[in-house]
Amino acid sequence: MCSSAQAEEVSKAVARPDCNRPFTLALHDHGLLYSAKTGEGIDKEIADEMSRRSGCKVIVSVLPRARIWQLIESGALDFSLSGISNAERDRFASFAWYFSNKYYLLVRKELNIQQLKDFENNPDLQLGVIRSFRYSPNANRLLDKLHAEQRVRYASDLDPLYQILEANRIQAMIIEPFDYSQVANTAIRDHTIVIDMDDSSVPHGLIMSKRSLSAKEQEKWRALIKGMREDGKVLTIFEKYFQPELAKAMVNF
Repeated sequence: MCSSAQAEEVSKAVARPDCNRPFTLALHDHGLLYSAKTGEGIDKEIADEMSRRSGCKVIVSVLPRARIWQLIESGALDFSLSGISNAERDRFASFAWYFSNKYYLLVRKELNIQQLKDFENNPDLQLGVIRSFRYSPNANRLLDKLHAEQRVRYASDLDPLYQILEANRIQAMIIEPFDYSQVANTAIRDHTIVIDMDDSSVPHGLIMSKRSLSAKEQEKWRALIKGMREDGKVLTIFEKYFQPELAKAMVNF
């Protein structure tokens, strides 16, 4: 890990993004990534550090995830954070990775579900997900299969899903480590268990609009995020929200 002085020297050596205009960046309300109630979270700190290091004005807003992807595709939004790639998104967005994590199935305890196929093969069970979210391969396969069977309920963020899970209107939802604190602090904790989806960790990163940012400018922002990882800033942010070992596992991938 670099010292702060070394980090500054590295930052000076890397071409900074062109700040000839303000940039727009949208966060989404999602557990420890960002809380609209507190105005705090990992992605808010990442956004603040991007602005500080680049010297650019970054206008931050909060939007539903589905709307964010629409605006990134059209070029009306420059950035978002904690995004994952797929073939569809790669057409209109590029990414700069800063962490990686796994997805899990949060399922009602009384069902005695032991593995993913137990849930998948029971036609009476409903899954809840956030609209426009994509996950890891097994999670996506489950979502697509249950969607085709009309066994999926969609919401714009996590809170409505927690409510209908507690009310037993859905029996499971897909979560990640950022959601653990919300589960631990509600009655849902006593009614649910977590099941591994048997997928590898999935890289998440800065989302950049190909329509609003040139390839050259995308590379500059990618280098900026890389510098934040290499000098330990990303790890420092994650350690505020997770135990050190989990923070390291998520950031060092």
